[in-house]
Amino acid sequence: MRLRRRRRFHDLVERQLDLFREDDANLLAEAVEAESAWNSASAASAEDAYGDYQLVVDAIADRLLDIRESYARSLDDDAATAYASEFTRQATRGFRRYATLLADLGGE
Repeated sequence: MRLRRRRRFHDLVERQLDLFREDDANLLAEAVEAESAWNSASAASAEDAYGDYQLVVDAIADRLLDIRESYARSLDDDAATAYASEFTRQATRGFRRYATLLADLGGE
């Protein structure tokens, strides 16, 4: 029987993302509403609706990036790299649509 070893920052990142879900619930709900508006928009208004949706997606991505980078700055280089990798992994799993900026900026 092989046991999976938990990553060093797994529990911390899990708690941070749980807090993000709670603290930014309105922003996440706004993203769902904006996506729904975009999907149901007429051809004439789809571009504007997509732009509105993308603004919310960018706000979520910026918030996730801010959480990751703020904490990573408090760590030494090796720990910051491990933490950023774990944060990006979990954020991408939980917020795939909104977390692509994290992977694009490193920390995979």
